Amino acid sequence: RDRDRDKETERGRRRKRGKEREREKEETGRDRERWRERRRDRERWRERGRDREKERRDRERWRERGRDRERWRERGRDRVRSRERERSREREERQGEMERKRERLREREERQGEIERKRVRSREREERQGEMDTKREIR
Repeated sequence: RDRDRDKETERGRRRKRGKEREREKEETGRDRERWRERRRDRERWRERGRDREKERRDRERWRERGRDRERWRERGRDRVRSRERERSREREERQGEMERKRERLREREERQGEIERKRVRSREREERQGEMDTKREIR
């Protein structure tokens, strides 16, 4: 009897041990799964972090590009403004030249007129002188 009980207990122990071992195996399996999941999650998070980092960098780059675009636009506007300034200055210079030409013409015409008047005066004087001479001769 004692031996039987011993056997049973032995058998029971073995059975218990077997069950425990199976449970351990299952648990280790489950643990492995869990670890795998955790690793996968970690990878996923890392990926997501990388993606976020990339997105941030892209956003920065786009912002920079936008700023550059603004800068280029501003530079273009400046160029246009400077060109307009140049054109207006040229126009003013041309107008000034035209004014000066007109002034010169007017002065020349005035001089011409003065010369003409002098000629007329001298002619009239000569005529008068001639008349005086003829009168003297007549006398």
